[in-house]
Amino acid sequence: MTDCILVLSGGMDSTVLLTDLLKQGKQVQTISFDYGSKHNCQELPMAAAYCQEKAVPHQIIKLSFIDELFSSSLLQSGEDIPDGSYQEANMKSTVVPFRNGIMLSIAAGFAESVGAGEVYLASHSGDHFIYPDCRPEFNRFLSEAVLIGTDKQVSLVFPYADIDKRQIGDLGRKLGLDFTKTWTCYKGEEIHCGTCGACDERKYALRHSEGMDPTIYQNQ
Repeated sequence: MTDCILVLSGGMDSTVLLTDLLKQGKQVQTISFDYGSKHNCQELPMAAAYCQEKAVPHQIIKLSFIDELFSSSLLQSGEDIPDGSYQEANMKSTVVPFRNGIMLSIAAGFAESVGAGEVYLASHSGDHFIYPDCRPEFNRFLSEAVLIGTDKQVSLVFPYADIDKRQIGDLGRKLGLDFTKTWTCYKGEEIHCGTCGACDERKYALRHSEGMDPTIYQNQ
């Protein structure tokens, strides 16, 4: 039996959510997407390893057309990832057009196929001002479309939509998650760069200034 499908990136938000769902006693299957991002090479192995550790079924779905056809600095085909703070003007180039819509649609079809009634995504309030497919209105309307399109068999669930990344980090700490088993840096190098907007947000989330962040950064 499978209760739900979780879209698992290998990042801290979705890994906290997986830990959270397992703590609740949910029967979870996870899917990850290899869509040609610069950091897929770091995220996906971490997602796979964590699922193996927790004995959770995990599949990686290749979406190579995104890197081939879409424009974003997050993709291997795009320009360099910008350094600097996690702000709209700085991070706008990292938007992958309609990424969550595509991934959630696939996840909904998979959920209906295996009899899972829910699809979970760990998008949070800090993403709203940068990524349009993380905003409450997007979540609401896509949820309605999925309900209609699956004859009310599948619901989309966004449990962290009203909290920020620091609150997710605090929750993960309470759940006992080792954050070194997660990846955030958009550059996808050997270790976190410490200078891109995603690293900046990870530092905030994990209370780096308070000495609580276990992440090793190139630039501390």
